[in-house]
Amino acid sequence: MMKDYDLIVIGSGTAGSVTAMKCNKAGWKVAMVDELPFGGTCALRGCDPKKVLVGITEYIDGVQRLQNAGVKGAVQIHWNELMQFKKTFTDNVPDRRNKNLQKQGIDTYHGHASFIEQNKLQVNQETLKGTYILIAVGASPVKLPIKGSEYFTYSDEFLELEELPKNLLFIGGGYISFEFAHLARRSGANVQILHRGARPLKEFDKDLVNKLVDYSRGIGIDLHLQTEVKEIQKTTTGYRVIGNQGKETKEFKADLIIHGAGRKPNTDGLNLENAGIKAGIDGIEVNEYLQSISNPHVYAAGDVTATKGKPLTPVAGMESHIVASNLLKGNSRPITEQVMPTTVFTLPKLASVGLSEEEASLQNIDYKLNHIDVTNWFTYKRTNQPVAFAKILVDQTNDIVIGAHLLSHEADELINHFATAIQFRLPAKEVKKMLYAYPTTASDITYLL
Repeated sequence: MMKDYDLIVIGSGTAGSVTAMKCNKAGWKVAMVDELPFGGTCALRGCDPKKVLVGITEYIDGVQRLQNAGVKGAVQIHWNELMQFKKTFTDNVPDRRNKNLQKQGIDTYHGHASFIEQNKLQVNQETLKGTYILIAVGASPVKLPIKGSEYFTYSDEFLELEELPKNLLFIGGGYISFEFAHLARRSGANVQILHRGARPLKEFDKDLVNKLVDYSRGIGIDLHLQTEVKEIQKTTTGYRVIGNQGKETKEFKADLIIHGAGRKPNTDGLNLENAGIKAGIDGIEVNEYLQSISNPHVYAAGDVTATKGKPLTPVAGMESHIVASNLLKGNSRPITEQVMPTTVFTLPKLASVGLSEEEASLQNIDYKLNHIDVTNWFTYKRTNQPVAFAKILVDQTNDIVIGAHLLSHEADELINHFATAIQFRLPAKEVKKMLYAYPTTASDITYLL
């Protein structure tokens, strides 16, 4: 028996939820399908639980930095208790989300969805037909051509570890590896990162990345660059990782190998070809309204799309709002470029928004660069932060901020002020007139511009 809907949403995370609820509120008959627990990556397996864990390590790091500055006594993380605390934020999400959707009148299905026709899906033993279908299934770890890749532990599994192994090895030098490496190191583990390129965290300012790399090594994270992993072998005591550094073969040992080498649009298994949906390595190909370029019944939002948006939760939420508007009002709201700050939640944190120096130069912008070591500024010295830097780019012709790059414990909050200035093209001279509460991190903005 086939069930008919006005809208079927595949995926229960941020990219799908807004559209589902808005269309349901407008009177549409809506269904939501997810083969994983309802709630999506961010709430269950990504940013939210990660931030809970990182938050605890911030306190540990603070106590260690302030020894002999009024603080006495050692503290340590008890990993199992930390994970139990994390679960208080995640365990009730799927059931709560499912009940909330059903209460609103949205039908929920737990199972794998795959296309059988342009607007028909197979879910378990049922066939669902949608006037429109929104694909919002996010991303998954990219497959690596490494012999022994079946021994990988993935980020979602790392966030469920009941006990933290003594020796960890991360493959890849991106967000996941650096954030989890800092978390694990401050929780007492020995940590290695193997990165095939010469520069990790390539989306961020290279000078500040170098500062973070130096600091990471200083706290005991063993980072190996230009190291290409060829094979993972299981041993009686753990794992052996074999890689090449130039012409030299290297061996590394660990109790756990974590995949941190990037993610890709999660389109495998959807049988997109049955619905004539075009997709490439960057995701589902959509027009400016987030509608499939080859199947008008289908829209896509979030990490699964081949748009220029960053793979971040706020972008997924924004795109879900856009899809809802275009479904309810006809294609009238195109996706527009949005200023989007991003942060690596290491300690110190690395944050960025707007243009880099290279990008500003390529656009022939006459810019002023304020590159400042703020380690000895009151804001950072009062908590004994060992490294704090800022890079601010100002378009001298138009007197507007065009880029900001920060490395400090407060970078994640401070970057939002610069994002606001860039988004609304606020004149730098006007931003400098703002009276901020003092002494706060934001009150330093006047001296950074």
